[in-house]
Amino acid sequence: MPKTVGDVMSRDPISVRPETPLQEAIKIMAERRISGLPVVNQSGKLVGVLSETDLIWQETGVTPPAYIMILDSVIYLENPGRYERDLHKALGQTVGEVMTKDSLITTDPDQPLQKAAKLMHDKNVRRLPVVNDAGQVIGILTRGDIIREMATSED
Repeated sequence: MPKTVGDVMSRDPISVRPETPLQEAIKIMAERRISGLPVVNQSGKLVGVLSETDLIWQETGVTPPAYIMILDSVIYLENPGRYERDLHKALGQTVGEVMTKDSLITTDPDQPLQKAAKLMHDKNVRRLPVVNDAGQVIGILTRGDIIREMATSED
């Protein structure tokens, strides 16, 4: 019988809340040597993901969008909305201000492991939060979980 996400996922993952101070989340990630955390609300429902990529803005800062001026008009060569979002991430003090909350990619425990691995590959994500029917985080599937399963499976 093919393995499912529920067979391989890490159960009860460490999670943070949107109001968690960013420094606290960074410390958790560094001490536990993990590259991301699910962000949940009071009822355990997934509302975002905090990843190393989200945190890099804290160190690198943000470059304003390129523009040209013609007469008294400013013409942006890049989307200024993206600059505002990136600036918000760079200056954020809480997890909620920095986390990724758009287009969250999740899986459920009954999904075949092979399908979840393909989804991770296709979307280039390192981790998939595993949610139940109520949207509550019950586990997390990482690339490492899949590799460990591959190492222990018999052909």
